[in-house]
Amino acid sequence: MATDKMNWALPVMRLGYAGRGLTYLAIAGLSLWAIWQGGDAQGTSAALRQIETSPFGMIILLIIGAGLLSYTLWRVIDGVADLEEEGSDVTGIIGRAGMITTGLIHAAIGIAALALVFGRDSGDGGNSRIVQATETIMSAPFGVWLVGLAGLLTLGSGLYYLHKAWSRSYRQKLAANHFTTHWDGLLRLGVAAQGIVVTIIGVFLIYAFWVNDADQAGGLDQTFDWLSDQVYGQILVTFLCVGLLGFALFLFVNAAYRTVPRLSDPDIKSLADELR
Repeated sequence: MATDKMNWALPVMRLGYAGRGLTYLAIAGLSLWAIWQGGDAQGTSAALRQIETSPFGMIILLIIGAGLLSYTLWRVIDGVADLEEEGSDVTGIIGRAGMITTGLIHAAIGIAALALVFGRDSGDGGNSRIVQATETIMSAPFGVWLVGLAGLLTLGSGLYYLHKAWSRSYRQKLAANHFTTHWDGLLRLGVAAQGIVVTIIGVFLIYAFWVNDADQAGGLDQTFDWLSDQVYGQILVTFLCVGLLGFALFLFVNAAYRTVPRLSDPDIKSLADELR
């Protein structure tokens, strides 16, 4: 796939990251507010419904829906064409396959947001759509194995996020400026928090495959529920929500300052080069 005619993908990418950032900002912010009020963390479906009833809620949902579908389109294009030069070795293939998988997962949330805007919501919400999709796939020939593969790809993507946080390799794709230089620690925290979430979702999918039960699959809702049941669960959920606020910031920073090796100006100095 030629990349010299794909500059249109850059604004799609930026809209995608902005929509995804708004989603995580809403989920983490509403969850922390609920915890502060003595309640439980809000998963994706609950957050979307709370946004629906807020002032300008429909506009926000429209932005989230359009942004997440743009993110899905970007991730599929990026994964297939390797616009960010992940490579074709084992790590690169896992990273690129994980891009496509997480992009498709976010498409379900985007569709749920747009369904609320256009009054066609089934009442199930974003994360339970993952369960619905898992049920549909499992009912198809070899569908159980496809769910297992999706779980492995999602788990690999989560571990890839954790590796990015540990190695700070995300710096290579951010333009160096005053903001990215001075807020790098919070960006790293956000990437690590997302790695934890995606890893847990991957484990849920693998377990759903193992026991052949689609109800075991899930997203943030089930992640929060599972963490809440652990020792010091509410503290763990609170820390995770704070981390997801950092990830929302990371996404907004990517919307503004992310560079794409095969599309961006090669003379732009990366954050990695600036801090080296």
